Amino acid sequence: MAAELSLDRLRTDVADLLDCEPSELDPDADLFDQGLDSLRLMRLVELWRERGAHDIRLADLAELPTLRTWSTVLTR
Repeated sequence: MAAELSLDRLRTDVADLLDCEPSELDPDADLFDQGLDSLRLMRLVELWRERGAHDIRLADLAELPTLRTWSTVLTR
């Protein structure tokens, strides 16, 4: 996967969509509980595919919606 999709990059991208500061997002908290919804998740998937994460699947991210889990999945 694309190296530029670090935990910090993911946190910043999600924060931009949720209109909050990256520091407000707990990397281990469920992102749906923090305001993420399926439409925003689709936008993130599109963005990250543009950055090189071509194998990313929406279902995989929706199943375990934490920044830390996503960071592990996206940097494999």
